[in-house]
Amino acid sequence: MWPSELEKAARTLSAKRRGRLVEVLLESLQDTRAAEVATAGNRAIEARLPAYERGELDSFSAGSVFAEARLFGR
Repeated sequence: MWPSELEKAARTLSAKRRGRLVEVLLESLQDTRAAEVATAGNRAIEARLPAYERGELDSFSAGSVFAEARLFGR
């Protein structure tokens, strides 16, 4: 179905149903974005892991990372 056909069909819906359609469409965009972020994060990890294993990167304990994050959250 073409976007113009979708738009025409959507305009025939009640306001409540159009609102729900908007929610579903926005959620689908967020899911896509989350997947893109996860993929990029995984690529970054895979690229950095060999250097970490060779001891070429600094690392921080989870406790220190969370403690610093709490400071930023205040």
